[in-house]
Amino acid sequence: MTDLINILLPPTKIPMKIGLFFGTFNPPHIGHLAVANYMAEFTDLTQVWFVVSPQNPLKDQAGLLKEYDRLELMRQAVNDDRRFRVSDVEFRLPKPSYTIHTLDHLKEKYPDHSFSLIMGSDNLENFGKWKEYVRILENHRILVYPRPGFDPSGYMTHEHIKLINAPMFEISSTFIREAVQEGRDVRYFVPERVWEYLDKMNFYRHR
Repeated sequence: MTDLINILLPPTKIPMKIGLFFGTFNPPHIGHLAVANYMAEFTDLTQVWFVVSPQNPLKDQAGLLKEYDRLELMRQAVNDDRRFRVSDVEFRLPKPSYTIHTLDHLKEKYPDHSFSLIMGSDNLENFGKWKEYVRILENHRILVYPRPGFDPSGYMTHEHIKLINAPMFEISSTFIREAVQEGRDVRYFVPERVWEYLDKMNFYRHR
């Protein structure tokens, strides 16, 4: 099984600047795609790779869809956009998933690429709790996009931490899940293909 999933774009050895967008994507929504779109168009990144995390050690696992269901949702979200890739690399790494292990694996497999982390300002607040966060900072850029209620200017500063003036989105996966559980129509908060798959699979409708 490959680490990267994309029908139209085969793996390449041409050096690229890759932005890694980690998340459980439970489910992916238009905010995720909008942030990735901004990063692909308004920074120096060549591509954005969505890294689907099977288990985040800092998050509650209650209500989490199975990892391959979330992988399929992310594939539906990305569809055939050549700027984006979907990665299942963490499915075969030790759990819980630690970003430093994933970065080491990707750098070994793709030595010609440079990898930056894409994270929200809410995650930057807790970045000092990450495993080997100092080594991450020494070897990778952190591209931080704004999240409501979290001012990144008051958090950790470093030459490799770059604040990106992307539009702010208040939508969250938690909002989507809770709305679906309540029987509400959220089709315009997620990509069309994601909504169709959620509806088909009856995801999140039962607590």
